[in-house]
Amino acid sequence: MKVGLFVPCYVDMFHPETGIATLELLERFGLSVEYPVDQTCCGQPMTNTGCEREAAKTEELFVRNFEKYDYIVTPSGSCTNQVRNNMTAIEQSDAVKHVRSRTYELVEFLHDVLKVDAFPWAEFPHRVALHNNCNTLRNLRIASMTERREEPFSKPKALLKMVKGIEFADLTRPDECCGFGGTFSVFEEGVSAKMGQDKVTDQLKSGAEYVTSSDSSCMMHQEGCARRMGANLKYIHIAQILNGARA
Repeated sequence: MKVGLFVPCYVDMFHPETGIATLELLERFGLSVEYPVDQTCCGQPMTNTGCEREAAKTEELFVRNFEKYDYIVTPSGSCTNQVRNNMTAIEQSDAVKHVRSRTYELVEFLHDVLKVDAFPWAEFPHRVALHNNCNTLRNLRIASMTERREEPFSKPKALLKMVKGIEFADLTRPDECCGFGGTFSVFEEGVSAKMGQDKVTDQLKSGAEYVTSSDSSCMMHQEGCARRMGANLKYIHIAQILNGARA
């Protein structure tokens, strides 16, 4: 199995440790992982702001970088959703269709494709609250949604339960948006900040020491809110926990 690692722009700039943990974690399972050095953005910011046609060149570059791989894996649900469901500014060639269908968010790749049943190296003796990004939850179906009548499930929690020493803190409103929303946090700063503060308040009430997610973008927003609120919370990507980080 040949895997291409896609590291989103904001991870590369602000949370490179997440990209490193993702690479190391995939290699622990004996996968051949490559990082195409010419990769850039997947086009999500343009699409989210209504500039879909302007994303065409970015999408073309993405396909050129990743069309040779069996799977494309990324530590971001929102970017996965962009590639899989919104990469429509370019002609839908066989290469484009291949890339779109073979792009996976890290958690779903571990859970659905590799079907991982153990992380023997992982230990995280902390109380942890889980945040699911809206795109990851509602478009990738990484977990059940509280607004739907369906059997509860959670792929990230299923993986985290294999980590020694971890304890879960349950949120009162686990599916509620944190307010990041990409460019929404720029154009609707006040609303975005208040939503983030509400999310942090819920996390504090849960008694969590750490908050984890498969999306660094949401955690970056929440961590910023938490710091301004003086909240004693720490934020860590799920890739780091599964890769063996202790704190």
